[in-house]
Amino acid sequence: MIKVSLISLGCAKNLVDSEIMVGHLHQAGMAVVPEADQADVVIVNTCSFIDSSKEESIDHILEVHQQRGMKKRRSHQKLIVAGCMAQRFSRDLQTEFHDEVDAFIGLDQVTKVAPIIEEIYARDRGTAEGPASFVAGRSTFIPDYDTPRFRLTPRHFAYVKIAEGCNHPCTFCIIPQIRGRHRSRTVESVVAEARQLVREGVRELNLISQDTTFFGMDTWEQRPSPRTPVDSSRGTALTTLLRELNAIEGDFWIRLLYTHPAHWSDELIRTMAECPKVARYIDMPLQHISDHMLGEMQRETSGAYIRDLIGRIRAGLPGIAVRTTFIVGFPGETDADVDELCEFIRATRFERLGVFRYSQEQGTRAARLDGQIPAKVKEARWHRVMRLQREIAAEVSRAQVGRTLKVLVEEPGVARGEADAPDIDGRVYVPITVPVGEFAAVKITGHEDYDLLALPAGQAPVTRKTPRPAQ
Repeated sequence: MIKVSLISLGCAKNLVDSEIMVGHLHQAGMAVVPEADQADVVIVNTCSFIDSSKEESIDHILEVHQQRGMKKRRSHQKLIVAGCMAQRFSRDLQTEFHDEVDAFIGLDQVTKVAPIIEEIYARDRGTAEGPASFVAGRSTFIPDYDTPRFRLTPRHFAYVKIAEGCNHPCTFCIIPQIRGRHRSRTVESVVAEARQLVREGVRELNLISQDTTFFGMDTWEQRPSPRTPVDSSRGTALTTLLRELNAIEGDFWIRLLYTHPAHWSDELIRTMAECPKVARYIDMPLQHISDHMLGEMQRETSGAYIRDLIGRIRAGLPGIAVRTTFIVGFPGETDADVDELCEFIRATRFERLGVFRYSQEQGTRAARLDGQIPAKVKEARWHRVMRLQREIAAEVSRAQVGRTLKVLVEEPGVARGEADAPDIDGRVYVPITVPVGEFAAVKITGHEDYDLLALPAGQAPVTRKTPRPAQ
């Protein structure tokens, strides 16, 4: 029996690809082992979104190769590189890793990984002319509900990939070139998967894609634009899916991740308000607020549009937690642009916020723009925005003290509230006696930075008496 170890890097969308590969390996009768030391084949599922993710991927590839070279029992181990970096740079990587890697597979080969392993495992490395490449052209694969999959997340939450690819023209982003144009799954496919996950005990369905708000629009008879709002009167839309998911029996959250501001509509806001299982949380990367920067980024939005949209979302969904991300150091960004961004953040008071330093990505239009910002300036701007957000986050956390919240317990002593997505947001620390993988009502008693402290609702804090000194 061939033993395979898989290292999954990057985002949740890449993790789902890893889960599909593991599912197919199990189906083919191969054993998936946690440690590379035990494996006949190691797969590194890479990310190449920004420079730091590429560096991490390369480091893992080299580490696996180095380790197999140091240990005699791993001398015949095969190394496969998969994922976004393989899809994007397969030709270059074949030369760069001529002696280190046995094969490269692209995004459309995740369901073919078992026969590929059998093929390369049968090869004589001594006579092979460098690594084999199974990478096809632009990706067209989209998973279905019956695609074999072995979840790598804890039992109580899952990522549900509702679409692949992206149609947006953002000048800083390479994703459309890697993952292809947007292509949605059917509502029936997503609902079938979700229903099975809930039956298995999942308490949180995290809906993901490159642009979840564009779900279904690619199937419309009249072609939508990058600015078309969610509108179920024109065909299948995200609102259609949310209502179907909300109708599934059970106690669980539906969480929206990776939404694009250009597609938000009053219909989507109203649908969320009318679907109690949809978490009062949205992830909506805005990237900037300056019209100058939004135009250069080709974000299909404006500062006025964004301000109005956030006002409508908060009015229609009271108490909602809004998560966003911004990019600082984009080519041509001025001090005035950063001032406007900070003023906007201070006024809007986002519950959750992340900041990226612009990464000059090969093959993007932004990489060719004049006015590239020095690394030191990017760093200074990043620190300025993060200092501001830390102050706001502390105020947001402080406002939760005394409130009773519904939380999902992640592990002994650690939970997440409705305002916290897995891995990227804060935590709620609870007594270790609260059952893992289930919902609980807790009262917030304090906070530490981005995290909250809580006790089960109705439980009084323990008052510790100071012992008297010995007489």
